[in-house]
Amino acid sequence: MNLEILTPESKIFSGDVYGVQLPGISGSFELLDKHAPMVSALKDGKLKILKDKNAASSYSIQSGFVEVLNNKVTVLVEGATEL
Repeated sequence: MNLEILTPESKIFSGDVYGVQLPGISGSFELLDKHAPMVSALKDGKLKILKDKNAASSYSIQSGFVEVLNNKVTVLVEGATEL
């Protein structure tokens, strides 16, 4: 699936990934390939990009939203820094 992480200033990440773990306002959750369409609010926390089953990278994010549609995940956050 395709993942994009955007802040008001720039595009932080764009590319194909295995999955992504996000800090939802009601708790953390994970999105994998062909996830059903959804929109969710995010809180400050750790976003983990699963590039494949063995490789991952993490970002500290500020609050925002995530949208899943047609196997594309768009994360809109106030700010993000790579960990």
